[in-house]
Amino acid sequence: MTESTPNDTNDTKPKECIEVRKIRETYPDAILEVNEFRGDTRITINKEYVHDVIRLMRDDQELDFNFFSECLGVDYLNTQEGGYALGKDHRFEVVYNLYSLPDKRTGRGRNRRIFIKAAIPEDDCSVTSVTDIYPGANFPEREIYDMFGITFTGHPDLRRILMSDDWIGHPQRKDYPLGGERVQFPDGKFGPSVGEGVVQHPGESFFGKTASVIEKN
Repeated sequence: MTESTPNDTNDTKPKECIEVRKIRETYPDAILEVNEFRGDTRITINKEYVHDVIRLMRDDQELDFNFFSECLGVDYLNTQEGGYALGKDHRFEVVYNLYSLPDKRTGRGRNRRIFIKAAIPEDDCSVTSVTDIYPGANFPEREIYDMFGITFTGHPDLRRILMSDDWIGHPQRKDYPLGGERVQFPDGKFGPSVGEGVVQHPGESFFGKTASVIEKN
């Protein structure tokens, strides 16, 4: 039996996945944070590198992320304690869910998923569109714009997709006022509204008719 030496430790740094290594090699200043959870890798990057990193994920043959699953928005605003949740130093993130789809005909594809997260500060709420890389990002980017107010520069048709064009505000922001209209059911019965305060309507500002309840309080 041999004695262990100070160099014989198990505290070795875990090996980085190939996606992280590729990004570090190509864009050394891009990565802000890397997280592993239940076998999935989440790479948070500076938003200035989004277009370059997403293209790298698709075009590098060792990565070969040939399928755009989705992108979605996240608002980390902490409405109770102030600041941002989970220790974030930015309010928003756009999360790109990419997949390397195996193709038996070509032998390409790794059956591998990666999440690229773009950090979006509240005072600079925009990021470059990736529709020229993945055309399937067109509608998801429009939904994020509609719901969170994040602008995608270079998008070919950036406009609302769920709310009407004259709607005021972005409903999935955490500081969006809660409100609702009573829903009428058969026999003249009404269900409860979300709240009895602000009720937003197309074309109305929070400082117009729908804000009268707030002003009185």
